[in-house]
Amino acid sequence: MDKIIALAFAGFIAENVILSQFLGICPFLGVSKKRSSALGMGFAVLFVMLISSMVTYVLYRYVLETLNIEYMRTIVFILVIASLVQMVETFIKKVSPALYKALGIYLPLITTNCAVLGVAILNISKDHNFLGTVVYTTAIGLGFIFVMFIFSMLREKINNAPVPKAFQGIPIALVVAAILAILFSRFGGII
Repeated sequence: MDKIIALAFAGFIAENVILSQFLGICPFLGVSKKRSSALGMGFAVLFVMLISSMVTYVLYRYVLETLNIEYMRTIVFILVIASLVQMVETFIKKVSPALYKALGIYLPLITTNCAVLGVAILNISKDHNFLGTVVYTTAIGLGFIFVMFIFSMLREKINNAPVPKAFQGIPIALVVAAILAILFSRFGGII
């Protein structure tokens, strides 16, 4: 049980996919202007990340390893992720056209989101079992949502603040992201 808790803490805070591993920066900067779009993107990434990690784990352990073609993992993982993103995109378009429009081009870009592929590969390289894969991936996804939400709240506040013209937009967002990354890096030595 302690190992599961440590794994969850590592995924959520200590090894946060955005602020510690610097994966998923594109949606982090692109969709974090509003809380609603940040949360929508966060949950879409969590869903794709979790399902793809479970599917890729099974494919890797029971197909690629059995056939001794582990070198095909990246291609197989990308195909799984791309298929899941298409499914999520279709679902969001039908269920919430407003969210679909708010996410815009960033929704299909989940396919190329290095955080999703990175987590699938991390699970294999860290040799997690299936439960470890589910716990770690869920924690990483929740950490992704948490950081997206916090960052979107900060960006909403900053948009109303008297920021010098040279720092408005992406420059001040990068400064805030750097400060968040420094804060999160303090947790790295705990695990």
